[in-house]
Amino acid sequence: MNFKAKKLAEIGEHILFKNGIQGVVEKVKENSVIVNITVNRTELDFGGNRTVVSHKNYKVIDFA
Repeated sequence: MNFKAKKLAEIGEHILFKNGIQGVVEKVKENSVIVNITVNRTELDFGGNRTVVSHKNYKVIDFA
């Protein structure tokens, strides 16, 4: 797993945020992204497996 040196994620990209939680970007807003959570190995509970993440708080994952 590599991280892209990129500022903003795009729809469909995988991101990593908050203690190793991973997800797929569903919508990009001005200051944040809406993420469908795919991997959550923490105690945190996200109702409906979706959350909002600020652009400052994630890294884009490159699986290539």
